Amino acid sequence: MEAISEILGRAKKRAEQSGLSYSGALTPHEVYDVLQKTEHAVLVDVRTHAELALVGQVPNTISIEWAFYPGMVANPDFAKHLEMQIDKEALVIFMCRTGGRSHNSAALAASLGFTEAYNMLEGFEGEANAERQRTLINGWRHAGLPWHN
Repeated sequence: MEAISEILGRAKKRAEQSGLSYSGALTPHEVYDVLQKTEHAVLVDVRTHAELALVGQVPNTISIEWAFYPGMVANPDFAKHLEMQIDKEALVIFMCRTGGRSHNSAALAASLGFTEAYNMLEGFEGEANAERQRTLINGWRHAGLPWHN
């Protein structure tokens, strides 16, 4: 069984190699391992409520929309909701559909003083194939990790 320090060490190395402003970047399997190994980790799903309802969600997450559907209008209160719901010293991991909004969320969190902000690479659905279908290449669902409708 791999230690949490090894998992987070890899995530931090990815951040350094990519010049990220936040603590690190985790794969879906690494996120699941971190969540299983520490009760102090929080997974924040930044997808829209429509995405959660239509595509599915990970159990025991906190939902804070980065943008609103329809139109993907930015949530002007995202930072306020984040600071109200999550301790700045917590290990917080952000997740979205493919990793873009969660990257932006982790960067914002780091700029707000969150000391352990991570992005989940690949997202819940992962990248699209040539037919524009998701969940077939990578992502949380493709990895067979727990989720529900």
